[in-house]
Amino acid sequence: MAFPPGFLDEIRARVPVSDVVGRSVKLTKKGREYLGLCPFHNEKTPSFTVNDDKGFYHCFGCGAHGDVFRFITEQHGLSFLEAVEQTAREAGLAMPEQTSDDAARAEQSRRLTDLMQAAADWFASRLADEGGRAARAYIEKRQMTPQTRQAFALGYAPESRQRLRQAMTAKGWRDGDLVDVGLAILPEDGGEPYDRFRGRLMFPIRDRQGRCIAFGGRALSKDAKAKYLNSPETTLFHKGRTLYNIDQARKPAYDTGQIIVCEGYMDVIALAQAGFPGSVAPLGTALTEEQLKILWRMVDEPILCFDGDKAGLRAARRALERSLPLLSAGKSLRFALLPEGKDPDDLLRDEGKAAFDAVLESSLPLADMLWNSALDQADLSTPERKAALERDVMVQVSQIGDQSVKTLYQSDMRSRLRTLFYGRKEAAPRSKRQSYGRWEPPKRASQYLKSSNLARSDSAQSVGERIVLATLLNHPSLLISHLETLVNLIPSRNDIQTAFESVLSAAPALEGVDSQAQKNTLRASLPSGLAAALDRDIFIRSLSFTRADAETWRAEAGLDHTLALLRRVTVLEEECEAAERALMEMDEPASTQAFAKLSALREEIAQQNRELSQFDRGLLDQPGKEARPE
Repeated sequence: MAFPPGFLDEIRARVPVSDVVGRSVKLTKKGREYLGLCPFHNEKTPSFTVNDDKGFYHCFGCGAHGDVFRFITEQHGLSFLEAVEQTAREAGLAMPEQTSDDAARAEQSRRLTDLMQAAADWFASRLADEGGRAARAYIEKRQMTPQTRQAFALGYAPESRQRLRQAMTAKGWRDGDLVDVGLAILPEDGGEPYDRFRGRLMFPIRDRQGRCIAFGGRALSKDAKAKYLNSPETTLFHKGRTLYNIDQARKPAYDTGQIIVCEGYMDVIALAQAGFPGSVAPLGTALTEEQLKILWRMVDEPILCFDGDKAGLRAARRALERSLPLLSAGKSLRFALLPEGKDPDDLLRDEGKAAFDAVLESSLPLADMLWNSALDQADLSTPERKAALERDVMVQVSQIGDQSVKTLYQSDMRSRLRTLFYGRKEAAPRSKRQSYGRWEPPKRASQYLKSSNLARSDSAQSVGERIVLATLLNHPSLLISHLETLVNLIPSRNDIQTAFESVLSAAPALEGVDSQAQKNTLRASLPSGLAAALDRDIFIRSLSFTRADAETWRAEAGLDHTLALLRRVTVLEEECEAAERALMEMDEPASTQAFAKLSALREEIAQQNRELSQFDRGLLDQPGKEARPE
């Protein structure tokens, strides 16, 4: 709704930001501001400030910024209108008068929620009377305590087509109202409306304010056509925008920083009873964009818990695919996969809370789930099928909307693909790593291979990678213009891979700052000592295009040529590795033909290395060989 001019400013003037923030954050007065630990990210040193004079909060650590309304929506998961209503009450202000149409809609909504609450109370009463014996037996079988049953307001819909309708109309409700909220069904032949829910255990579905807006019903008869039946979409209920138990899960989620998303009503109830009150479930559909946004307003990484069967894995993949376009810095998902044939309720009853704690502790980050899901469906028996896996993984990653997150995912997935296809080993601890640019023979290599000149040749690939890093450090604008090419680069070693990931992750911070600030940002992003090592490298210093005083056109030409060489060297190095792995299994010298092939590959790599050293002094310094700016 639209607010009259000055209304929101009047609330801001009457409700200090520090009062609202101070309920969630311990604030200390520092001059004219307040200081505390940021509630939006984990930190040990306070960087979160609140300024009542200016009417906003700001975190110098994560950049969170806003006014009193923004804090309530972000920290407590309310809508903007709900935040305004809450603060208006605190300020002693009445909400602006609505138009006649607005007032009519609000009155109709209030009437219908009153009807739904009356139906929920009636269902609860039926659970307690003689007719609810079967429903009570089912609840006892599921080991539900009376306190839990009351907290979730469970009820029973009798096996009758008219009992609810008769009870509600006797209290003054119209048939049209019952149809509007989905409690009754109007036959197509024009007959009398009849009850939608019959012979079912009833689960009230409530909105974030705890108002009953719909129902779910579980059949108690084995002959029922549908095991679960939900209310239809109504003016009160939109299943894609609602989560079961959201009203009771909100505060525990904020307090613990954890919310669990499972698949059904009984799972949520079992988890809450076992000590996991921050649990919710979608309502008969895969998670929607709106539901994901609701979850992210409460915690940064909701845990999606799926049954350990094929259907559960399909649901996990659907949720993963739905989430990719919405990922942003700090906002992701984790996936907790249950043992085969178990749902949360089964696991808790059979093995107890500790077993479910173990499932949560082993939950997978979204990146791991994406990778495992792709591998689970992949056939790697031929090069073409390996290429298909690479294509499918990168197509999925391309769906990520946030550019910085997408860049890091692309780098991460390419590193995993390289390890899978070519057997890259984990990097050694930093203190034990070999020096940059030297190739070491495999530990299992035969004595013949170890003693050959091949084991002592420089790696042109790592040399080229260091040249690229040095050029970017001195010409950071080239990182932005070559971002896509650099993301697709596959470094030769894990330590260099880490360096490139650090540089790529710093790319968003380069926008809108001067050249020196860009250089400082990139240098600070690199692993300790690497920038200084690149500065000292005699070979790199001999290439004029890598230096800070090189013209931008020269630096870009050198970078483009080096990247082209690296693409060729990558292929050659991979072919060499395949040949070396074959030789590692041999105790005697390999056949003349096989060894000749390996020698030829190493010679071509050496030629690429020589071209790197000749490129700058030759091509760029010869008139007419390279276009120069006028």
